[in-house]
Amino acid sequence: MIFTKSDIKQFTPGIACFFLVWLLITMPPNNIPSLDNWFNKIYPDKWAHAGMFGGLVFLFSLPITKTPLTKKQKTNYAIKIMLCVSIWGLATEFIQKHFVVGRMFDVWDWAADTFGAICGWLVCKKWIIN
Repeated sequence: MIFTKSDIKQFTPGIACFFLVWLLITMPPNNIPSLDNWFNKIYPDKWAHAGMFGGLVFLFSLPITKTPLTKKQKTNYAIKIMLCVSIWGLATEFIQKHFVVGRMFDVWDWAADTFGAICGWLVCKKWIIN
């Protein structure tokens, strides 16, 4: 698939979200606000991960859905985007482990990232891909 210059502009929200996620995952832990103990029981950080990575899938899939591709082709691109976002989630965990002081690799964060990516794909598949 070849995109024109105006088509590429449609990916700007996804690219902005990508860099926002990168910024957030590279924040030192002392810059992240702590929450009350009762709030921690619903794992807000995991929901934040799921929301951010689901948003990435949605924002990168949205421009694809506006193309004249077939439903099958759009779905295949959305699946590829979902897989790439999940891999990006894994990469962010390694970035935190090796390059961010005070942060560590957390497999449950990656699970939340992948869960969010799958949810973002399901939203696209159900409500946007025609």
